[in-house]
Amino acid sequence: MSQLIQHLELNTGADPKHTVIWMHGLGADCWDFVPIVKELALPEDLAIRFIFPQAPSRPITINGGYVMPGWYDISMAELERRADEAGIRESQAAIDALIAREIERGIDSRNIVLAGFSQGGAIALQCGLRYAAPLGGIMALSTYLTLGDSLGSEKSQANAHIPILYAHGTQDPIVPLTLARTSRAQLESHGYRPEWREYPMQHAVCPEEINDISEWLAKRFLGSIIVAP
Repeated sequence: MSQLIQHLELNTGADPKHTVIWMHGLGADCWDFVPIVKELALPEDLAIRFIFPQAPSRPITINGGYVMPGWYDISMAELERRADEAGIRESQAAIDALIAREIERGIDSRNIVLAGFSQGGAIALQCGLRYAAPLGGIMALSTYLTLGDSLGSEKSQANAHIPILYAHGTQDPIVPLTLARTSRAQLESHGYRPEWREYPMQHAVCPEEINDISEWLAKRFLGSIIVAP
């Protein structure tokens, strides 16, 4: 396997049987969501490997070409338009490689959840809906669907019914709520049934959302623990 993207790992117990790969947003870094692991207050006997990848630094057109960590370039305020397909697919390949490495380490693919905030959430959806092996779920936080036109021909039948937690702030000035709702409708048009949550917040994560994430993860991982042969 080629060299993996830079990332942090945090295990909540010995010999993890579950993995969460969590992508940060534009301009942030792999440390951004590390503190949330403790806030999730998951059961102590639930051993999870949290992986926080670091997006490569690249010029971001909408920010005047300023170089910052980003999963892909954004060229205009209408986030879903003129998508940087090359950047999106490059990041998709990097996350796919992390998933493959987890499977090699003995984690059943159905025990792997992809999570992401904003740009990171877009990559979580991009990867999770297309990955060839069945995954445990997708957490799409304050985000939107990219490359929706290609989803019909690229979506994975193995993940046709993948659980999706889709959470968004009603006052989000960065990723408008209307865009998130449109993305949800696109997902539903392809047969997905995302669990939709709205919170009275801006482009952020709030305590109520963290509680919902905790409950959702516990349901995913405790509901059907799958041990790889």
